[in-house]
Amino acid sequence: MTELAAVKAALKTQAVETPSWAYGNSGTRFKVFAQAGVPRDPREKLDDAAKVHEFTGVAPTVALHIPWDKVDDYAALAKYAGERGVKLGAINSNTFQDDDYKLGSICHPDAAVRRKAVDHLLECVDIMDATGSADLKLWFADGTNYPGQDDVRERQDRLAEGLAEVYARLGEGQRMLLEYKFFEPAFYTTDVPDWGTAYAHCLKLGPKAQVVVDTGHHAPGTNIEFIVATLLREGKLGGFDFNSRFYADDDLMVGAADPFQLFRIMYEVVRGGGFGAESGVAFMLDQCHNIEAKIPAIIRSVMNVQEATAKALLVDRGALAAAQREGDVLGANAVLMDAYNTDVRPLLREVREEMGLGPDPLAAYARSGWAEKIVAERVGGQQAGWGA
Repeated sequence: MTELAAVKAALKTQAVETPSWAYGNSGTRFKVFAQAGVPRDPREKLDDAAKVHEFTGVAPTVALHIPWDKVDDYAALAKYAGERGVKLGAINSNTFQDDDYKLGSICHPDAAVRRKAVDHLLECVDIMDATGSADLKLWFADGTNYPGQDDVRERQDRLAEGLAEVYARLGEGQRMLLEYKFFEPAFYTTDVPDWGTAYAHCLKLGPKAQVVVDTGHHAPGTNIEFIVATLLREGKLGGFDFNSRFYADDDLMVGAADPFQLFRIMYEVVRGGGFGAESGVAFMLDQCHNIEAKIPAIIRSVMNVQEATAKALLVDRGALAAAQREGDVLGANAVLMDAYNTDVRPLLREVREEMGLGPDPLAAYARSGWAEKIVAERVGGQQAGWGA
């Protein structure tokens, strides 16, 4: 197989999970802007996700968020997804929107609140059993705003205790993916603020616990690809939440703010053996499309990940290794820059055509009439969005 054929074959195996909540209404802290045609329930979200997969060919799974996607029959929802050509993916918990969680959830000083939070996480594992989902994704808004507000070490003890109980509930083939965020909504201490804290808890829990890297959850200037390389080296990189940031957790479309960073991340993924289903590394979008149309934004995001991946796969690793061994600083950098500066759009058009898809997913979606159809048909009822 030629090098180019190998790159094409790898790109055809790519899988990017889309998040159910990205199809609903979202906004800033000041305003949620509603859009016509937005889904009103989880099934309509799956309908839209199926369209993304139909036109990209690489978005076969959809992440759920509980209770935003709560239904009476999760097995039936999984069946519905399958009938539309997609599957249910990670189950995301929500321990940050109830009034009880003002001072935290799993780290709360009140044992009754901690019990409520852990019970919710256990409920999410029950949902995994019903849907066939393999991953439980955890992000905690827990933290403090003022020195002395709570005991920092005790909060870590509570976190460890709660995670251990949920970990013990996981079944065969199920994983716990722990996400971190360096600030917000807490501003003095955050209970899982960085990859080191997440890694330490996952290491103690065992092999079913791994770290999630949200590309928007880092301070300015953070070398995210170093984190990725280190977690891959340790076998603890469970997956990604892809988005972009200019300032903080902006949740913009992946690749929009710094496509070069996304390329560097994807190169370390490829270099570290994290690309491909056998690696166990899950690639998911986690974005809020506040002013742009939902489905086209998600399609564009999938395409951005594809482009970064294609460039990463085109890096001449032999030439790069030779330059590194020789201490050729500029030569090594040039190898990476040559791959990054390659226009991979023609290559990806060829890949899509070989997969039986339209070469331009956005144009194919626009021609499909789906946008007009959902605007005409989704009238009345309660649109999905934050808290729904």
